[in-house]
Amino acid sequence: MQVLPHSDTTTAELSAQLEQPLMEVESCLNLLGEALLRRDTLAIEQNAAKLHQALAQAISAFSEAARNGSVPPHLRHRLVQAGGRVAAQRESLARATAALDRAIDVLMPGDTTGLYSALGKNERKILGGSIQA
Repeated sequence: MQVLPHSDTTTAELSAQLEQPLMEVESCLNLLGEALLRRDTLAIEQNAAKLHQALAQAISAFSEAARNGSVPPHLRHRLVQAGGRVAAQRESLARATAALDRAIDVLMPGDTTGLYSALGKNERKILGGSIQA
């Protein structure tokens, strides 16, 4: 039986410790992506919450690994890819929200007087929760 040198064992152990939280993030991203495609709001909310927790755990694990040595390049690359997927899903959701807001504006136009309410804006837009530039 061949024994790995100490530095290789440490790298293998580190990789194993980082692999699990990264796999959890990737799994949550896949589930969230599927829920977004199905437009299943309940699944979107549940998977988004799971993704948030998984990301927090992965970032914590990777931060600790970075402080105590070095993160293996292949795992760093996978984490960067996961971050890109999170950003892409966030952008997709923002676009869908903007499209929904525009559709609601067409179907339920605000006051046609052009006047502001006591709060300074059209009240439907305030209740809608969207940010408009």
